Formats: sequence, C-alpha cells, structure tokens
Amino acid sequence: MLVVSQILGGLGVAIGIALAPMLAAEVSGSEALSGLAPTASVVGTALLSLPLAALMTSRGRRSGLVLAYLIGALGGGLVVLATVLPSFPLLLLGMAAFGAGSLAGLQARFAAADLVGPERRGRAISTVVWATTIGSVLGPNISAPASRLFRGTPVPEAAGPFLCSAAVFLLAGLVVALALRPDPLLTARALAPEGLAGPAGPPKRPLRVGIDAVRESPMARLALVTVTVSHTAMVSIMVMTPVDLGRHGAGLQLIGLVISGHIAGMYAFSPVMGWLADRFGRLAVIGLAVGLLSLAALLAGTAGPRHGQTAVGLFVLGLGWSAGMIAGSALLTDAVPQSAQAAVQGLSDLTMNAAAGVGGAAAGVIVAQWGYGLLNAIGAALLLPVAALALRRDLRRPGVAGG
Repeated sequence: MLVVSQILGGLGVAIGIALAPMLAAEVSGSEALSGLAPTASVVGTALLSLPLAALMTSRGRRSGLVLAYLIGALGGGLVVLATVLPSFPLLLLGMAAFGAGSLAGLQARFAAADLVGPERRGRAISTVVWATTIGSVLGPNISAPASRLFRGTPVPEAAGPFLCSAAVFLLAGLVVALALRPDPLLTARALAPEGLAGPAGPPKRPLRVGIDAVRESPMARLALVTVTVSHTAMVSIMVMTPVDLGRHGAGLQLIGLVISGHIAGMYAFSPVMGWLADRFGRLAVIGLAVGLLSLAALLAGTAGPRHGQTAVGLFVLGLGWSAGMIAGSALLTDAVPQSAQAAVQGLSDLTMNAAAGVGGAAAGVIVAQWGYGLLNAIGAALLLPVAALALRRDLRRPGVAGG
C-alpha cells in the first residue's frame, strides 16, 4: 500500500508543482517572484518535518502520513483561493502547506524500512522511491488537461491542477488510513529487543532526540551529511540547468527532454541502488554517489553549447542523487535506536530540504554573477565532507553497520 500511496502522492505533487512558477508570476504580477512558489513548497516541507516526526513517534507512521496528505490537500485549496482573490501571500502560504505532500513521500521511504532487516532495507526503501517515477512522469503531462477541465469556471485554468492535486492527496491519505495496517513503526517498536528500543525516561523534543542520536553515532552523522549534500548538490545544479541550456540556444522541448532524463536517473534505477546498498554495503554506495555526482558536475559544468553532454550530465546527476539518498537513508535507519528513528528521519528531512532551499536560491546568484561552470564546481566541492567522513578508518572496522 505504500507503493500505491507513493504513486498517488508523487502524481499529486507533480501535477501542481509544474505550474507553480507560472501561477506565482500571474498572481504577483512579476516574473522575478515566480521562483518563490516552489521555494515556499521546499520551506514548508522543511518546517513540517519535525512536527510530523513527533506525531509519528507517538502515534505511528499512519497518523503522520495521513496528516501530511491532508495538509497538502489544504495547501492545494489555498493556492486556488489565492488565485481567485488574488493574494500572493496566501499563495505562498498555500505552497508551503502543499509541501506536506512531498514530505509524505519522503517519510514513506522510511516507513518501508521499519519492518525489514538491514539485509533488505536498501531494497525496501528503493522500491518506494521507484514508485515515485510513475507519478513524477505522469504529473506534468496531466497538468495541461487538468487546466482545461476548469475552462469557463470561476477557477482560473492555471490553478485548476492544484484542485486535482488536492483530490489526489486526499485519495492517497485514504489509502494509507485504510490499508497501512498494522502500523509499521509501532509494530517494529513493539518487536524490538529490549535495549534496542532506546533509553527510558521523560520524553524529549524530537529535535533534541534526533540531534542526540546523530551526535552519538558516527554512522548516523555520515548518513545525515550524505543525504543532505546529495540533495543540495542535485537541486542546486538541476534548477539552473534550464537557464544554462537556454543561454546556449536550447528550446523548451529539448530542455524538457533533459529534465525528463534527469528524473529518470533519479527514480527509475533506484531498485539497482537499493540492491547494491544491501549487497555491497552502504559505504560502497555512498562512495558511488560521490563519484557519480562529481562526474555529473564535471560533465554539465564543461558542456557549454554541447547539449548532449549536458543531458548525460543531468542523467548522471540523477543517478548520483539516487545512490546517495537510498544508501544514506538506509544507513541512517541502521545507525540509531528504534525509539530515535522517527526523530532522526525528521531531522534528516529538515536539514536536506533547508539546505536545498538555500542552495537553490544561491544557485541563481552564482550563475548570474560567475556562471554555470562555477556552480557545478561548488556542487562538486560540497561532496568533500561526504568523502572525508566515508573514508574515516573507524567507520571501516569489520562489523560496523553499513561497512
């Protein structure tokens, strides 16, 4: 059922988010503000990470995922209302709430890992990540027909897809509420051997629980840095690639094909990355992620007018993100006690989305001032802490998780 809800959730996000910049420009009256709509969605995803992690810690995955989809549906409705009024601040608030739909998809990968052993955890996570492919590919293609459904109604055509997204989020939440039984996190906690469930004592805030657990585990620190840096490097390079392609004469159709190839690299090969993480260890696949992301930065950053090289670079960038996200997520779950997993996973989603939001905003300034090549060089440089942590000798002792 996680796979079904992930397909629906990915579809809901992709239907709406594809038109968010255009809608923001229409409501605000300024193209310069168009990028704030997707940025607000990323910020919303980050801000909601810890509250939903707290809910999952106390009530289980089902409650947290259902609430995330409900908030996402509410966000879609607010976006439509903001378009009708019109109100740009309300639009940004709606996009922030809409980001909860993305957060549900991120948390679903951890739900898949709750009831499987470490030897199968990578494949379980990768299966849920792979399911996102279907929704991510279909969503942008449904946006235009969804817009036409509202022609002649009080709902502006550009906002229509967000109503469709809200409906899909509600359906995804219904699937989780009815079919995700028993709750995987609560069941895993009940089955955890004594001593693995975490220390007794008064409950702490999820942020404190997550920080303490990461501080106590070198593997958790490596996993958190891997997920955060992989996501930030990918987002920073990806968001500015259409701009660079346009500067070198690429049309909208070619830009769309390049981004489609990138999305295929992110999701379509995730089962391979999950198998590799289980078969050869988390550290090996993290090393693969560093290599792929570095190669992608080299290819894209030196492509110039060679559009084919840019396309290859973006595809490799997606593969590197997939390797880092899956191996890092599996290692993060391996490395902390059962009682701290939801809090640490919420902390992971907070840091990766916050960092990616900053990286995406900074990327535009970097490209405008110094060029796309330097942006890729900076993206590659961000990988150095991951490589340094992965090469630490104390992480490579026999028997260390993920080695």
